[in-house]
Amino acid sequence: MSDRPIVLAADDDPDILTLIRLALERAGCEVITAPDGRAALELAAERPPSMAVLDLSMPHKSGLEVTEALRAAAPTATIPIVILSAAVQPSDITAAHAAGADAHIKKPFSPRDLRVRVMELLEGSRAAAPAQSSPAEPAAE
Repeated sequence: MSDRPIVLAADDDPDILTLIRLALERAGCEVITAPDGRAALELAAERPPSMAVLDLSMPHKSGLEVTEALRAAAPTATIPIVILSAAVQPSDITAAHAAGADAHIKKPFSPRDLRVRVMELLEGSRAAAPAQSSPAEPAAE
């Protein structure tokens, strides 16, 4: 079993999914892809990802709905989530963060910028992980 981070990428545009997959595989991630929000949630339930990159506007469930569902499920409640969107009005960005997203990246995006942001979020989540678990208790004598 690999210790590479698993990134769930969901977008209804197959070209964008390919771009995300290629960019993040170059960074050493394993990328699982979904063409819509419902499929993204099914994949996350089968194989909880280390992080998610979600399109805002998708069929069946929007990126915001998927974000809220991931936040509500214990295995994915604390994973970093990036919303990709051409919508960059302050209200859109506020809505993404209110749903639980950690970052908002404007489309069109640079594969390099996406890769850098994803790796920053993954590193941040790894650094926070030890703080979430308690250290082992010393053995009682």
